[in-house]
Amino acid sequence: MAACPTIELPSGYAMPLVGLGTFDNLKDDMICEAVKAALDSGYRMVDCAWIYRSESAVGAALADRIKAGAVTRNELFISTKLWNTFHEPDRVEAGLRDSLNDLGLDYVDLLLMHWPMAFKEQTVERKAWILNTQTEPADVDFLDTWRAMEELVNKGLARSIGISNFNIQQLTRLLDAPGLRYKPANIQVESHPFFLNKELIDFCQGRGITVTAYSPLGKGGSTYAGKPTENILEHPTITSIAKAQAHSPAQVVLRWALQRGLSIVPKSCTPVRIRENIQLFDFSLTEDEMAAISLLDKHKRLVTLENFKGFPEYPFKDISGC
Repeated sequence: MAACPTIELPSGYAMPLVGLGTFDNLKDDMICEAVKAALDSGYRMVDCAWIYRSESAVGAALADRIKAGAVTRNELFISTKLWNTFHEPDRVEAGLRDSLNDLGLDYVDLLLMHWPMAFKEQTVERKAWILNTQTEPADVDFLDTWRAMEELVNKGLARSIGISNFNIQQLTRLLDAPGLRYKPANIQVESHPFFLNKELIDFCQGRGITVTAYSPLGKGGSTYAGKPTENILEHPTITSIAKAQAHSPAQVVLRWALQRGLSIVPKSCTPVRIRENIQLFDFSLTEDEMAAISLLDKHKRLVTLENFKGFPEYPFKDISGC
């Protein structure tokens, strides 16, 4: 099994170009089994977040495969995200340690600030879908949050730090901040053929910040936040290129993202699709094919904080033995 190619972060560490996304796989032990299938298929990057409520399941899968000798911790690249209720500088470390405890790890390879805005601390059970509760903005400057994240690098709790869902203005303010000790190693943003997010991606790549695309398949045809979404994978442009390339529509869309210089974190719970989503390095799209896919851009963003409200409350079971 060939190793997944990597990209070097500004921090000097290598990050795989393809990782497994773990958002919204919330029923029973779906995430645990998905992570194990991914590791068995050659994935070495798993993307998490405190708000996903899935880190304990991810941690169980990691422990299972490490114990079995299938992988070592040093081979893995685990990313997570600091939630908005942990932006107060004296709460940043607690937020990461909460994630580390669930993941069963001593450090993460990449810690991202999930959103640039802060929320007041909420007294709700950890497993509650926190965005179904009332959120209140907190008066915390994300520069202060970033400085506290820099301390986590110095403490060895995070090897690299970055951001997610920042716009150009916010990112410029961070990059121009006085006394910046660590440049953002990575930014994670939504990008797919219906939402290229080109201006932001060009800005980041022009400044040496690696970019990871989440929702790289655009939620293909699923119902998202109670609303049906158009299926990118059924678009005639995609299906015709897939036929010409003798690869699946999903592989074509993911390969398009890689050739744009992005890393990707597609999500799936189906072992055959998990394997397919990393089998992207035995073909290339032509310039004409790349251009044709890029012309599908509708500037159609799917992921906003508002869309998270109303997600179903799935029951959880003990996944310690998964």
